[in-house]
Amino acid sequence: MFNLNLSSRTIAIIIAVLVAGVLTTFAFAAPTLPFQQAVLAGGVTIAACFLLLYLSFEALLFREINNIYAGLELVKRKEFRKLSNRFLFRPEPLKRIREEILDMAVRRQKELDDLKRLQQLRSDFLADVSHELKTPIFAAQGFVYTVLDAGEDEEFIREKFLLKAASALDALDALVQDLVTISQLEKGVVRMRKQRFDLVLLVHEIFDQLELKATKRQMTLHLLPNDLPVEGVQVLADRNRIRQVLINLIDNAIKYGREQGNITVQLRTSAKAVRIAVQDDGEGIPKEHQNRIFERFYRIDKSRARGAADAGGSGLGLAISKHIVEAHKSTIKVRSAVGEGTTLEFKLPRAKNALPEHEQA
Repeated sequence: MFNLNLSSRTIAIIIAVLVAGVLTTFAFAAPTLPFQQAVLAGGVTIAACFLLLYLSFEALLFREINNIYAGLELVKRKEFRKLSNRFLFRPEPLKRIREEILDMAVRRQKELDDLKRLQQLRSDFLADVSHELKTPIFAAQGFVYTVLDAGEDEEFIREKFLLKAASALDALDALVQDLVTISQLEKGVVRMRKQRFDLVLLVHEIFDQLELKATKRQMTLHLLPNDLPVEGVQVLADRNRIRQVLINLIDNAIKYGREQGNITVQLRTSAKAVRIAVQDDGEGIPKEHQNRIFERFYRIDKSRARGAADAGGSGLGLAISKHIVEAHKSTIKVRSAVGEGTTLEFKLPRAKNALPEHEQA
C-alpha cells in the first residue's frame, strides 16, 4: 500500500502528463510497428493508465477514508483537541466531506454526553425526592398507627403523637410546595412583582421570625453597618420573594454556623445597587463543593445534611434562592474557606426617589 501525500490537483497533473506522454510516443511509433508490437504497446498503455489511476485512488480516496476513520476513532475516545483546525478550509471535496463528517460526529457525541448527564441528573433527582418524601410520610404513618394502638384512656399519648404526625405532614407539605415553586421558577412561569420597599425593615422582620431558632443554638443575629440611614434602604424587587431568599440564607447560616457564634447580614449601598451579604462563622464549605451547593438536594456531608433536615429543611432552599435572585438579574456569590465560615452575597437595584410605593415592574 502506497502512502503518497499528494493533493488531488497534483495527482491530476501527473496523470495528464504521463498519459499524454505515453499516447504521444505510441502515436509516433504506431505506423512502423508490426501488429503484435502494436498490441503489446496498447497493453502497456492500458497497464500504465491502470497503475496511475490505482495509485491516484489509493493516494486520494483510500487515504482520506482512512483519515475519516481515524478521526471518528478520536471522537469515540473523546480526544477532541486532536481534531484541530489544520483540516479546515481545504479546497478538496473529499477533505471537506471529511471535516463535515467529523464535525457531525463531534456534535452527536456531545449530544449523547449531555443526554447521559441529564439522565443521571434525573435519576439522582428522583432518588432524592423519593428519599425526602419517604421520611415525613413514614414518620406520620408511624405516629398515626401509634395513636390507633393507644387505649381509650391514653388521651395524652394520642394528642402527643397526633401533634407529631401533624408536624411530619407539615414538613411534607412544605417539601411539595418547594418542589412546585422550583419547577415554576425553572420554567419561567413565575413573574417577579417588583415594588419599592425598605430592606432594613424586612431584615428586622426576618430576625424576629428566626430569633427563637438562633437562640436555641445561642447564636446572635446582627445587621451591619450600625449607621444605616433612618429612612432605611429602599430597593426595587419582589418583596415576598426576596423575603424567601433571606429566610433561606439566614436559616442556613443558623443551621451550619458555629454554636454560640454570630450571624451577620451586611448591607453595602452604592448609587445604583445594594449588596446583601449573609455571613456565618461555621465550618465553611470546601472549594470543590461551592459550585454545587445550589443544586437540588445536594449534600456536602450526609450526616450534617441529615441533621439539617431534622431541623425542618427541605433541601431546596438554596436552589429556590438561586432562581429568585437570577430572576432579579443578579447571582448569588459564595465566599468560603474551611474553618473560616461562609458568606453568600447578592445585589438588588436601589429604588429611585421618584418611584411611588408598590409600583409594578
